Amino acid sequence: MKILSSFRLWALALVVVGVFALVNTPSTPSSLSRIAHLESLVKCPSCEDLSVAQSNATSAVAVRNEITKKVKAGESDNQILTSLEDVYGTSILLSPSTSGIGALLWLAPLLVLVIVVIIGVRLARRRR
Repeated sequence: MKILSSFRLWALALVVVGVFALVNTPSTPSSLSRIAHLESLVKCPSCEDLSVAQSNATSAVAVRNEITKKVKAGESDNQILTSLEDVYGTSILLSPSTSGIGALLWLAPLLVLVIVVIIGVRLARRRR
């Protein structure tokens, strides 16, 4: 009985923390946080492996201004990133796309892991 009541207390505490986190999470991000997030996703066109948020190059400043303008115009994050890809190419994003060829880049490590596990299981069975 003691274990059951302890479990109930922990479950209740978990529910309370979960509800508290949901209530205190803002439903829509502010414009400044959206701009900062988008700037961290976009690569500086004239720099090596820096986001536009990290760079003070003229091209990075121009992209930051463009992002700010588009956020204030009410465009969605997807629309902004797509328009930047149209202008600068797909290499403007610091992380690969999650659709098309980009999806393969995200799935390749998982596929390799699954293959390694399958080979490991088969080798373990052969040794028995």
